[in-house]
Amino acid sequence: MRPYDVAIIGGGIVGLATARQLLLLRPDLKLVLLEKDPRLASQQTGHNSGVLHSGLYYRPGSLKSRLTRSGRADVEQYALEKGIPFRRTGKLVVAVETQELPRLADLRTRAQGNGLQGVEELGPERIRDVEPNVRGLRALWVPETGVIDFERVALAYGDDIRAAGGEIRLCSEVTAIRRRSQGFLLIAASGEVEARRVIACAGLGSDRVAAMTGSAGNQRIVPFRGDYYHLRRDARELIRGLVYPVPDPTFPFLGVHFTRRVDGAVWAGPNAVLAWAREGYRRTDFSVRDLVGTVTFPGFWRLAAPYLRTGLAEMWRDYSKGAFVRALQRYVPELRADELRFGPSGVRAQSLAADGSLVDDFSLGEAPGVIHVRNAPSPAATAAPAIGRMLAERAIERFEL
Repeated sequence: MRPYDVAIIGGGIVGLATARQLLLLRPDLKLVLLEKDPRLASQQTGHNSGVLHSGLYYRPGSLKSRLTRSGRADVEQYALEKGIPFRRTGKLVVAVETQELPRLADLRTRAQGNGLQGVEELGPERIRDVEPNVRGLRALWVPETGVIDFERVALAYGDDIRAAGGEIRLCSEVTAIRRRSQGFLLIAASGEVEARRVIACAGLGSDRVAAMTGSAGNQRIVPFRGDYYHLRRDARELIRGLVYPVPDPTFPFLGVHFTRRVDGAVWAGPNAVLAWAREGYRRTDFSVRDLVGTVTFPGFWRLAAPYLRTGLAEMWRDYSKGAFVRALQRYVPELRADELRFGPSGVRAQSLAADGSLVDDFSLGEAPGVIHVRNAPSPAATAAPAIGRMLAERAIERFEL
């Protein structure tokens, strides 16, 4: 049999969106998608909170800014076509202390730079109109934010790929990649695969797949686990939509927040702590290989030094429900600890440079015959259709498909 024209590594929403887009643009391609797990979308895609991001936080002109806005519109249109429920809940970004007000103003300026529509700054009374149980000094109302089940979107993409003649192989972890004169031989758990070209969308394993092709680069994936609590059913009415803090410049993540999901459940969190395993969704999950890989990377220690105090506070909040609840009560004072139940959790595949800087934007890389997605953390699920379109168009141009 002739080799596949393209092999895509990774069955999360980005890999699936890329495969689908390639087959839309080039229906005659012989394409295979290799996913290491027994089902699609079982890692980051299947563990996220389901927020359809508006593109609020990102530097104007960045890939995150451009692709998030484009991707959100595509996801919403696709959901309408496929009958996948989603809701435009809107989001409140709430300042509860006076020192947060300048940062809130900066965020409004960024919203304008990113072309967001309908963003308003609210005072205490208007905050209560939107979220009766939330307290704050000022807030930004961001109406374009919503919620959806990204796993359902990803699985629908998988159906489209199969219907278009693409092949999906599950339980097919790629363990080695060897160059051949006409392409590549991929050694996978399900057998060997010959392909002329490769697109790697491997998420938590993206740096390892890049190394298999001889283009490891100077970035490594460092996994950060985020734990959520969820509100008891009889306490869900405390939150109508999405309630976020003003981002803290001393911490590279958004901080704990409230998310009313598309099924009506309300999640509170996540925190952000170093995961002891790349697929470590429980506090007790541990991988010697993954942890050694993290702590022996010089960039990790360069990152850890300036964030040591904040990181220790996050770890304390991870193990202390009381500390977690107090962080949430800054926004919803009436919330009680007995109204929260622990779980679920997710792991963020965050790319870290050797100098200790977190890779802030989506990051792609290329080697002869290969395109790598090196960094695609949140909001990659929202941006997935746009990322997939960009990758497909680049592959068609670079690979002369």
